[in-house]
Parts: sequence; structure tokens; C-alpha cells
Amino acid sequence: MNNLASPEQITATWIVIIIYMVAILLFVVRGALRIKSMSDYAVGNITFSPTAVGLALAASMTSAATFIINPGFIALYGLSGVLSFGIVMPLAIFGSLIFMTKGFRKYGANVKALTMAQWMGKMYNSKAYALFFAFVSLLLITFIVLICVGLTQVLSNALNADPVMVLAGVIIFVFGYMMFGGANSMVYTNSIQAVLMFVVAIILLSSGTSYFENGVSGFMNQLKSIGPNYASWTDPDSLFFRDFFEIIFCQTVIGVAIVCQPHVITKSLLLKNEKDVNRYLLVGILVLVVFFQVVFVGLFARLYFPDLTVNGSAIPMDSIVSTYVVSRFPVYVGILVILGLISAGLSTLEGLIQSLSSSLTGDLFNPLFGKHFYKADQRDRQEILVNKLMVIFLAVVSFVLSYQQLLSPNLSVGIFAQNGVYAYFSAAFVPVLFGMFIKNVRLQTVFSASITALVVHFAVYYGRFLPYMKESVNNPGIASTMAILTSLVVGFALHFFTKQRNENV
Repeated sequence: MNNLASPEQITATWIVIIIYMVAILLFVVRGALRIKSMSDYAVGNITFSPTAVGLALAASMTSAATFIINPGFIALYGLSGVLSFGIVMPLAIFGSLIFMTKGFRKYGANVKALTMAQWMGKMYNSKAYALFFAFVSLLLITFIVLICVGLTQVLSNALNADPVMVLAGVIIFVFGYMMFGGANSMVYTNSIQAVLMFVVAIILLSSGTSYFENGVSGFMNQLKSIGPNYASWTDPDSLFFRDFFEIIFCQTVIGVAIVCQPHVITKSLLLKNEKDVNRYLLVGILVLVVFFQVVFVGLFARLYFPDLTVNGSAIPMDSIVSTYVVSRFPVYVGILVILGLISAGLSTLEGLIQSLSSSLTGDLFNPLFGKHFYKADQRDRQEILVNKLMVIFLAVVSFVLSYQQLLSPNLSVGIFAQNGVYAYFSAAFVPVLFGMFIKNVRLQTVFSASITALVVHFAVYYGRFLPYMKESVNNPGIASTMAILTSLVVGFALHFFTKQRNENV
């Protein structure tokens, strides 16, 4: 990529980034001083307001994917992508959040579940199931990789710096401070990041007002000039938005199930009172409405770069937004937008590191090695040490995979991340749904449903069984939809079969 940032931009960006880093570290130190056990790290020991937790929810749900990567899909394929990512998926997510949060929080608060895997194990009274989900949660590393790559693209463009060195710096800094801060510092930083993201979302969305000088019809005419399907609600020539089955049906299923990610659904456990849940959901959803509309920036970026090149060089899909920001905005507005994009990545990255390291410590290491490693009078201190080692492990794996995605992505790091994340929540959906709303569910029912989901997801994606899956780059959303629907059928069939059999005995 050509060096787009001016010396003035680079200097100003460095100054602001350093100030931002210092501010984060101050909150981390404040939170770390209160951490005495893994429970403090995982869910905190401070009473947070529902407004702060709602802002943290919005920040952690809308990551670098929403602000940096997904607008790239829209820049490539147009209005069909906006319908998918900007309208259908958010509506499904909002409905699922309202439907699932109260049930999950009620059970999680009663049994003191700190992670999704613990929730699964205690809900179905099975340490083996908790261990299984601790292993499955490793799939979420793919989401960490997406965020690391997104942050790297933004910073390397803004600083005219080597992407690999930027990647190393991002991982060392973020994983380093997440070894200490945990939930106490994360809610503070997420809340501030959400406010900054909100301001930047407004700036990004207002950057396209000049394209509406001749009204909506004038804007649509400009989109039509890009290509024959660019201003259509479906794009038969695209890889992801070919028809309403892909755009509406699959995205609705994905949007409902996506809430079953640990850094999303466990946010409600930070609330100390049941009466705070409604306010938490209201704040979170209202802010999310704005955040999800940032995908429209993909349309503005395409009109700004009609042939998706800059200075004669093609713009990689994952770099479209960062290139647009550096090229489109004046220096100091551009720096503010860059900070917002960084916040979008960090907000979710912090949640993923916190939830994954907590799960690897509590649900994987402790049951397998805890009795041989911990001393009774030093358990809390030793457990926090193990958690720090898990953060280091995640950092190393994330760097290796992010480096590979920087060098040779399969169209976009978004595809890589979707494949892993979608597989995870496909496996989690039935046990979460059944655990909250169906009584007397047997372990073998949900275990079978989870395994079915994983097998179907990867079989459809890599086996290319369906007509939709014959391209060089395939849509993980279709594989996940098939996995979720199949696991629901298996789950309900086993549940009613065993229930009927027990009644006949």
C-alpha cells in the first residue's frame, strides 16, 4: 500500500496514540489493584451502573468487524451487503439479546458461573461438558485474529509503518495490560471506548452527506454507476449476498445465535441487581443501532475510490476503511476517527481475551492440572498466575495466525474469523436455548446437538455439499445456518424421544 499519511499526520497520530495508551494503563492499574482472585478478574468486584455495562455491551459487540472489516464487504458488493449486515443481522441480534439475556443472567448469577463453559457445566451438571466447551472456545481465537489484523491495517496506514511491526506492538500492548486488568478495568475502558466510537460513527456516517446533494435518487444513481447489481438488494454475482436466502434467512439465524458468544452474553453478569437489566438492554441497543449503521461507510468509500485503487495500487478489502479515513479527512478529524476505529477493535479484543483466558484457566487447566499444581493456601495467587500464562499463550497463537492473514488472506480475514466464531456459537446455541427455556433436558441431548453443529458446520464449509458452497471463497454463514438448524432438530428429537420413553417406563 502506498504511504498515504503526511508527516504531520504521522506525528499527530503518534502523540494521540501515546496519550490513549497512558489513559488505558491508568484504568488498568486502577482495576488491577482490586483483583484478588479469578472471580474478580472474570466478572469484577465493583458495582457498575447499568448504563456503563450497557455501553460496554455495545462496545464489545461491535468490534473491528463492524467498523473496519464489514464495510469492506459493502464497498465490494453494495446495497445487498447493507441489507445483510446493516438491517437484518442487527434486528435479529436485538431480538435475541432481549430474549436470552434475562434467562442467562438469572441462572448465571444464582450459580456464580464466571464463563460460558462453567455455565454449560453447571446447567447440565457435567464437568466433561464444561471441559468440552473450554476446548470449543479456542475457535474464538479466529475473532481475536480479525481484530488484530483490523487494528494493524488502521495503524499501519495512519503511521506509514510496517504492518508486521505494528501487529507485534498491538499484541504486546493489549495482551500485556489484559494480564492484569480483567473485568474491573474493562468496563471502564469499554464505556469510554463506546462514547468515542459513538462520536466517530457519527463523523463517518456524515462523511457521505455530499453524495446526497441530489437527494436519495441522486445517491442511488451514483451507486448504479458502479455496477449493474451494486444498487440492488441482491447481487447474484457476489460471494455472500446472492439472494434473500443468504441475506435474510441465514443472517437472521446467525443474528439470533451470535448472542451466544461469551464476551456478549456474560456481560449481564456484571449487573448486581435484576432491576438493572432493562436499562442495561435499552442503553446497549440504542447505541448499537448507530454502530451497526457504520457499514454504510463502505458505500461512501466505494464512491470515493470507484475502482478501489489509490495511486495506481489496488486497495485490499481489509484496508478500504483505513485508506478512506487517511485520504478523506483533515488531519485532526482523521486522528479522532482513527482513535474510534482503534476503540472499536480494543473494546471487543479486551472482552475476548478476558473471557477466553478465564475459560482456559477455570475450565481447562484447573480440572486437568489444578490438583497437582495449586497449594491450598496460595490458590488465588497461583490461579491468577496461570491466567496470565494463558493470556501469553493466546498472544503467541494470535500473532502467528494474524501474521498469516496479513500476508495471504482468503479475500478477507473476515472469512477466517466467521468460520471459527460461527462454528462456536452454532455449538453453543442449543445448550443455551434449552438450558434457559426447557425443563429437564438431559446432558446427552445437548452434547449430541453441540457435536452435530460442529460436524455439520465444517462438513458443509469444507465439503462444499450445497450449491452455494462451490466458489473459491465461501460464505460461513450458510454452513453455520445449516449447523444450527440441524442441531435444533437433533436436540428437539432427542429431548422429546427420551422424555416420551421415560413417561412410558
